[in-house]
Amino acid sequence: MQTSRARLFKEYKEVQREKGADPDIQLVCDDSNIFKWTALIKGPSETPFEGGVFQLAFAIPEQYPLQPPQVRFLTKIFHPNVHFKTGEICLDILKNAWSPAWTLQSVCRAIIALMAHPEPDSPLNCDSGNLLRSGDVRGYQSMARMYTRLAAMPKKG
Repeated sequence: MQTSRARLFKEYKEVQREKGADPDIQLVCDDSNIFKWTALIKGPSETPFEGGVFQLAFAIPEQYPLQPPQVRFLTKIFHPNVHFKTGEICLDILKNAWSPAWTLQSVCRAIIALMAHPEPDSPLNCDSGNLLRSGDVRGYQSMARMYTRLAAMPKKG
């Protein structure tokens, strides 16, 4: 547990030092628990998620960085690799391809890349995956855009 605390503290200091260096990611550590973090990520440009801001929740195991963090979307998102109800993310680096070289910041980068390049063949959201697998890219994009507007964009007024 000491190793994970030291590693997380190092990452925390790095995030503080480089605030604003990556305008697409805002990582925040819980004030009372270094094993709980949240992130705000911007939807990648030229995707149905563009203009949206999505909140992620990180639960970091005591074996970190030897084990990956558990990450899920708190903001609703229509994406084949994200469970619509739970926000669980299907991403190899969060499962069997994890390496201690990954940081919370690089995990956010990988999630943004996944948003831009969905993998419809391993869907957690079958509706979304089926649209893409059947070639209905337009249908997928309009649903994803609609949910981005509803859940990830600031309300006007």
